[in-house]
Amino acid sequence: MLTILFIGDISGKPGRGAVARLLGPLRDRCGADLVIANAENAAGGIGLTKPTAIELLDAGIDVITLGNHAFAKPDIHALLDHESRVIRPANYPSGAPGKGWREYKTASGRSVAVVNLVGRVFMNPVDCPFACADAILDGLPDTVRTIVVDMHAEATSEKMAMGWHLDGRASAVIGTHTHIQTSDERVLPHGTAYLTDVGMTGVHDSVLGLDKDAVLERFLTGMPGKFAMAQGEATLQAAIIRIDPQSGHALGIERISVRENEVL
Repeated sequence: MLTILFIGDISGKPGRGAVARLLGPLRDRCGADLVIANAENAAGGIGLTKPTAIELLDAGIDVITLGNHAFAKPDIHALLDHESRVIRPANYPSGAPGKGWREYKTASGRSVAVVNLVGRVFMNPVDCPFACADAILDGLPDTVRTIVVDMHAEATSEKMAMGWHLDGRASAVIGTHTHIQTSDERVLPHGTAYLTDVGMTGVHDSVLGLDKDAVLERFLTGMPGKFAMAQGEATLQAAIIRIDPQSGHALGIERISVRENEVL
């Protein structure tokens, strides 16, 4: 059996701190062979920088995925071209820096393909994620049976449609972006683990990781204002996916939510 730990959108310094504090014990507890985390909000709440990427990789994350804020920080361009453990959505136009999927090896030598996609509904225009997913999966060698897809999208319908589209072809389709963990985890009929949104790793008492008072002010007055990262105890939200490495089919999926000061 192969175990994948997929961590929800890391939000700012508090989220990075929660990863540093919790990932080691959590990885040991679930026996994760590979740790994937979406970190498109890890640097000050928007984007990723080289120092924050290194911090997260040093904390034990094996693969970092991104999303619609992939290119928010200028120094990410060089990082994406040289750091194989960081990928950006594959359905950006071909001239974008970096790669949208890569094959990784676990400590036991098993191959895992990680694919990053971004949605188009209520988001910036990009290439079709469905056609892009088809092209990537059709091009993978038969030796790669375990395939994990990060579907970074706003619309629940688009994420769910991707789950059905890849059922039986991907080991897991995990949704990111909305920072709200959903409770619809399941293994689809042909063996793909699915979760509409894996959630957020950031301050628990916040609005999507942001200071709640600043967000409330915007909603109550309609006036523009600068958002700030929330401060306080963080929560790490993730999914544990169990996969049969021979077939590539999921055996189960479990969502978790762990407070930063919780004893593991």
